[in-house]
Amino acid sequence: MADSVIRSRWVLANGVKTHYSESGGNGKPLVALHGGGAGSSGVAGMGSVMERLADEVWTLAPDSVGGFGLTDAYAPTPYGLHSRVTHAADFVDALCLPKFTILGNSQGAWTAAQYAILHPDRVEKVILVSSLTIANALGLKQRPTDAMKALNDYDGTRAGMKRLLEALIIDPSRITDKLIDERQAAATRPGALDSFRGLGKAIAAARENPLLSLHTDMTKTLPALTKAIPTIVLWGESDPFALPETGKAIEKMLPDAKFYWVPNAGHQVQTDQPDISAKIIREFLRS
Repeated sequence: MADSVIRSRWVLANGVKTHYSESGGNGKPLVALHGGGAGSSGVAGMGSVMERLADEVWTLAPDSVGGFGLTDAYAPTPYGLHSRVTHAADFVDALCLPKFTILGNSQGAWTAAQYAILHPDRVEKVILVSSLTIANALGLKQRPTDAMKALNDYDGTRAGMKRLLEALIIDPSRITDKLIDERQAAATRPGALDSFRGLGKAIAAARENPLLSLHTDMTKTLPALTKAIPTIVLWGESDPFALPETGKAIEKMLPDAKFYWVPNAGHQVQTDQPDISAKIIREFLRS
């Protein structure tokens, strides 16, 4: 990944030392939020598509709180996914972004959608990519899969990280030693694994909390969002984690969102098929 295309940056987001990756700089701003697997980061989740959009789009991909990437591993996440939304809000405020398109994959898709629901005046367009978290927020249940088990069973080893990535990305050529090593280093740096596990516990607790669970539910808010703000959804036709049947059920619940079913793509559509993903995103931003 060429350093001249993707740049490493830091910002203090409401007191949290936040790392983010940046590409482009002269085009429309796009804030890209990664998923929730151990060791994930802005560049690990979004790097391939960032490279392809750099000539026309200014992409900013923060490493979330919760032990991800290089962002402060000790930043608290007491409210689970809600803490990710707060951090995203602090990030865009720290960079003084007045209005932008927001993109998210998996857990990051829920974060992106919730940010847009809470701050519709700041969001121009919304792009969501394969998300079981959104399915759960819409009241949809999915049978357990081997890919879910690989994510949940990450044990801190490099072999465990490789299994995790194989659950997200179906093209083995995309799972490079560099990607495995970078995510493994991020996941096992001091404090990261405890923070990641703490985030998981907080997410579960928020879903059981009678007040916080109301803000996790999207059965009314997400359809309203897609009606108010232009929204597209990318879903991998071969996603082993958030199954295509789950995506089809979501498509029926969101008639105002345009769905793109991407062939030969797993859970990280933007990694398995970066050229197709970049083309879809580019055309959406131009429209």
